[in-house]
Amino acid sequence: MKRLTLGGVVAAVGCALALGVFAAGLFVFGAWHDEWSGHNADIAYSNEWCNVAVIPIAGEIVPYGAIEGEVNADDVVASLRMAEAHADVKAILLRIDSGGGSPVASETIADAIKSSSLPIVALIREIGTSGAYLVASAADTIFASEYSDVGSIGVTMSYLENVTQNEQNGLDFVSLSSARFKDYGNPNSTLTKEERTLIERDLAIYHDVFVKEVAENRNLPLEDVKRIADGSSMPGALALENKLVDFLGGQGDTRAWFAEQLGIASEDVVFCE
Repeated sequence: MKRLTLGGVVAAVGCALALGVFAAGLFVFGAWHDEWSGHNADIAYSNEWCNVAVIPIAGEIVPYGAIEGEVNADDVVASLRMAEAHADVKAILLRIDSGGGSPVASETIADAIKSSSLPIVALIREIGTSGAYLVASAADTIFASEYSDVGSIGVTMSYLENVTQNEQNGLDFVSLSSARFKDYGNPNSTLTKEERTLIERDLAIYHDVFVKEVAENRNLPLEDVKRIADGSSMPGALALENKLVDFLGGQGDTRAWFAEQLGIASEDVVFCE
């Protein structure tokens, strides 16, 4: 891929600029390192001092290359690790507003949560469904708003087929593949019965893994999770009844739980925001 670059007569200027950028980069890195290594603990967040890190998970969960409205799994894991490394942070609040996303990305975050040395609360505000619920299930406890949408335990590989539209536009799909099923699921070709069977086979496997992970994370009987794992979601109150969450409430309501876990007074719980 061609790239437009500046060179030639501006080489000297470019060199000077490069040195300036390098120096600025060192300064930024030094500030970041000091902040998260505990040297500048008092300025780690907007408030002067805090002990419960707040990590938002808002938007579609993706494995890489997040854009606005998406959550990069690696970024969340990095935030978890930085919170754990901060001298003053004693617990973590995951503030969830997500309808899920990539199964692997969701599992990546869930695994990082389970390996954390700090107490972690997942707070489901507007929505915590599908992959986002898998993330929440990995926390030590789950709070959810009574107005929240919770659950939707299941997987989907649905897509929009373009065959009819292509025909109307005079377009023909030409399949050139080395194997019989290499092109299956291509939206420009009609899905055959055999191809659908393959996809539904895979969906069943993924579904069983999802159900098993939720059951293990929530310490629930596998059959209880299977019973409600029909892909539907439910309000917070019904999620509480089905043991998908532990408490109803908002961020302020998590304060007592953190206080008990940390052995401090509720008023000494300060969120890092």
